[in-house]
Amino acid sequence: MKGGSATLQPPVGPTIAQLGLNAEEVVSKVNEMTEHLRDLEVTLLIHVDTDTKNYRVEVKSPSVTSLLLRAANASEPSGDPAHKKVGNLTIEDVIKVALMKRDELNCKSLKAAVKTVISTASTIGLSVDRKEGKEVLNQVDKGTYDSLLLKYEEEWRKGG
Repeated sequence: MKGGSATLQPPVGPTIAQLGLNAEEVVSKVNEMTEHLRDLEVTLLIHVDTDTKNYRVEVKSPSVTSLLLRAANASEPSGDPAHKKVGNLTIEDVIKVALMKRDELNCKSLKAAVKTVISTASTIGLSVDRKEGKEVLNQVDKGTYDSLLLKYEEEWRKGG
């Protein structure tokens, strides 16, 4: 579902009601929890104790692709990323996405995470600093962005 837009309509409302929960309350809580992710695809897990009717809502963060498209103000990936670009990101946009997805990227360093995000951007038709992904990856390897990465290194180590 898109963040901030759960409704009582199927599939959410009936599923929640079927579990014996107050659907309006749950939908309201879900929308409150996902408002900051408006218009991004998120996955929801609603853990329900059917005996006590206690529940816990878990929101999975948006995909790297969704975050990159949002940062570039693009509506969808390019069908032909080698020839058709749909947007541009700054290297700082890339770093911020890497930080947001830190726990899911399975990278040991911020630099490795940034390289992963640059590769994803390239495959969906986004340039970085108006350059092709390969060129930016080479610059990362050569240390061009080391001082900027250092600025975010502590945040990376702390866990975002």
